[in-house]
Amino acid sequence: MDSDKLPGKTHRKIQLDFIGKVANKATRKLRAKRQKKQGIWFGLGILGLVGWSIVVPALLGMVLGNWLDRRFPSTISWTLTLMLGGLILGCINAWYWVMGEQKQMETSRTEASQQPSEQESNHER
Repeated sequence: MDSDKLPGKTHRKIQLDFIGKVANKATRKLRAKRQKKQGIWFGLGILGLVGWSIVVPALLGMVLGNWLDRRFPSTISWTLTLMLGGLILGCINAWYWVMGEQKQMETSRTEASQQPSEQESNHER
């Protein structure tokens, strides 16, 4: 498309859209440079943290259930019941934690997109 043939408002809108896209990419690049220290080990650490938040309640349920089965024998297997309860509790806990982290990431992303990037402020000078 030739910019001479476009109406003034349409041309200005295309320019503003382009400037907005460039600003968003610049902001993402700057954020990525600041967060560069969070590499593969950070991601593996998060996975380990989520895994342990599920495993620990399940193991605690097994230990408590085993103690109940030995102390008070019954037809119900307290070990399996409490292990399943701990597993469910751990999954719910991990889900809430991951949702909180996601919400925090979205908040920081919207805050970063609302602030003018360093390149824009330097360009305006």
